[in-house]
Amino acid sequence: MAKDLVIVESPTKAKTLSRFLGPRYSVRASLGHVRDLPKSQLGVDIPHGFVPKYLVPREKKELIKELRDAVKEARSVWLATDPDREGEAISWHLAEATGVDPAKVRRVVFHEITKDAVTEAFRHPARH
Repeated sequence: MAKDLVIVESPTKAKTLSRFLGPRYSVRASLGHVRDLPKSQLGVDIPHGFVPKYLVPREKKELIKELRDAVKEARSVWLATDPDREGEAISWHLAEATGVDPAKVRRVVFHEITKDAVTEAFRHPARH
């Protein structure tokens, strides 16, 4: 049976959430940002409305491949990055880089890593 995939930023948080959530969930860590603007050229396409040109850094390519494969197998994808601007950006980049169907994505936010806070966040997810 397919599991729900949860993506967090840190391996430590992934391990803790795995204990809280149980076997129905597969919890993976993004290890922070997964895409960036290119360093060797202008990062926006000026003639086409300043559209940004994001790249997956070489050191993150294998991780993104693994996450793409996990997303394909998952029943749903829960983005549980930090509840700040950086965390929101990481969630957005994860969704874009993995090509996940937006209908499968849920965003969960918690401000403390306790079983009660995590359980409550998973009871009230938002669409990404």
